[in-house]
Amino acid sequence: MQHWRLEIRPILRYAVVGVACNAIGYAAYLALTWVGIPFKLAMSFLYVLGICISFLGNRNWAFEHRGNVVGTAWRFGLAHAAGYLLNLALLTVFVDKLGYPHQWVQAAAIFVVGGFLFVVFKLFVFRHDQPDGNQV
Repeated sequence: MQHWRLEIRPILRYAVVGVACNAIGYAAYLALTWVGIPFKLAMSFLYVLGICISFLGNRNWAFEHRGNVVGTAWRFGLAHAAGYLLNLALLTVFVDKLGYPHQWVQAAAIFVVGGFLFVVFKLFVFRHDQPDGNQV
């Protein structure tokens, strides 16, 4: 197993992909909630859309992963399921329970979930020591 090293290049590329996806996604979130879409529904819809877009940028550019696409996509989906649950928990606790404005909580959640996902992507999803065969 490859030892995890802190490399600047994938972090910067991940940040570029993340900033682009999240800036567009957050603007869409504000627009959807402004027209009356419930904030959790808006976050859920945009989260799924963001997963699809970020997979391509992260796999091909940020982490330069060339392993099995199907296995990688499954791991990416699992990572994002955990990220989604973390995001939903943050909204539930800080908005529903503590009464903070959902706009600010979602803005902060972008960074919390983003940091969580980088570690999971590096250690689990886009590991370079996995064979190209059928992995899940």
